[in-house]
Order: sequence, then C-alpha cells, then structure tokens
Amino acid sequence: MIRLRDLRLSIPAASGPVDILRGVDLDVPGGEKIGLVGPSGSGKTSLLMLIAGLERATGGAARVAGHDLEALDEDARARFRLAHLGIVFQSFHLIASMTALENVAVPLELAGRPDAAARAEAALRQVGLGHRLSHRPSQLSGGEQQRVALARAFAPGPGLLLADEPTGNLDTDTGVRVMDLLFALSTETGSTLLLITHDPALAARCDRTIGLRDGRIAA
Repeated sequence: MIRLRDLRLSIPAASGPVDILRGVDLDVPGGEKIGLVGPSGSGKTSLLMLIAGLERATGGAARVAGHDLEALDEDARARFRLAHLGIVFQSFHLIASMTALENVAVPLELAGRPDAAARAEAALRQVGLGHRLSHRPSQLSGGEQQRVALARAFAPGPGLLLADEPTGNLDTDTGVRVMDLLFALSTETGSTLLLITHDPALAARCDRTIGLRDGRIAA
C-alpha cells in the first residue's frame, strides 16, 4: 500500500533550507495498522502529508496505492485522494453550514457516487449517529463531530486511512470511544491504517510502531 524510498522534504528559510524529512524508507503492506510516533518536530505530520499527496517531496520516491505521487499533477492527486484515501485530523474540519449528512455526502458526490446520500447515511448510522443526520457541527459535541469525520473518511471505502492525532481535541473517555471505533472500522473494512499518536497505549494497539526522530526512522 505504501512504499517510500529515500523520501525527503526541505523548506526554504532565510538562513538556508530546513530539512524536515531526511531520507525515509518505509514499506507498509495492505491491511496493516501502523502507529507513527516521535517527538514534536520529528516530521510525523509532514510524512503523512506527503503520503496523502497534500505536499510534494523534494527528493526520493513515494508510491501509494499503486500510484507514483511525484508523477501526478494537482488534479490527479485530488482524484487519487478521493479514490483511495480517508483522512482524519485532530481538528474535525467539518463544514459549519452543512449537516452531518451533507458533510459525509459531499466527498462521495465529488467522487461521482450516485448513491452518495444513502452511503453517507449508512456510514453515520455505523458510527452511532443515525439520530444526528440533520444536525450541524455547532449542534454536536466534540466526540460526535469526530465521529462524523470518521464516517466521512470511511464512507468511500478507502484502502488507506491516515489519522493525525484524531483524539487530540477530545477528553480521555471520548477519545477512547473514538479510537475503539476507528480500529473496529479499519479491521472491518480491511483498510490500511497509519496513525500518528503520542499515546503509547494507542501505538501498542497497532501491528507495528514506527519511530521518527529528526526526520528519519529511528526505530
């Protein structure tokens, strides 16, 4: 599902280029759950952004779900994400003016799914929000908003789920319930999971833990 070779990312600065990723090699087979850990500034989120095609590497190669990301223009990258990826961030990134149902249905509609509304409703019922379909984000708790974000990520049936500290804005009990749901959905759908977390207990639930430090895989 993921094959990275000598992946590098540098950003310009007044004092000279800053190396964020310094040559990452990684293979992740389909269906595996990976916990990505490391101190702040180690490059975890930057690595996720490169895998998602939301940033361009400055060196090396990234092949994800059979696609050479560096060979894709921006439109092709957007189609790649719609077809293959589900992404859950620490912030929920829901559209405030839309209902829960509309938030989940929009990516499906963009992907050309004729059954977008039905799939969105089924996904929301799967995460226990069948009674919140017509509620807007301001009418939902933090845990409910993150469950909407999970439903939106899983509704298209992605082969790869990327999650960046998905419980960072939730209290402990709510975070545990959300993570139980995330792992259950990943197992049920057979999707590959790449989870960024600072929580050793969450990382331990994954099949494998990858440690980043100073832009390199350290463990």
